[in-house]
Amino acid sequence: MTDAPKLEFPQPHYPIRVIADHHEQLRDQVVEVVKRHDPDFSEETVELVHSRQGAYCSVRMVICATGEPQLQALHNELRLNPRVKMVL
Repeated sequence: MTDAPKLEFPQPHYPIRVIADHHEQLRDQVVEVVKRHDPDFSEETVELVHSRQGAYCSVRMVICATGEPQLQALHNELRLNPRVKMVL
């Protein structure tokens, strides 16, 4: 059994995906949280992808990951939104 490779930080192009129930404020809510954890976050990286029936939405973006504590805090805060189903 081998250990998974460790990420080296900072990771300037770290992908994040938030899957949630579709609603009008989802993008803004996600961006607001992400900016608290990555002040230099560029909204130009945000991409919305809607499910076929339109019930769900995936918000994809790229952040500068500085370490495990930042990523864990970001994940935890995003999950506080009751409409968020998954953070990848």
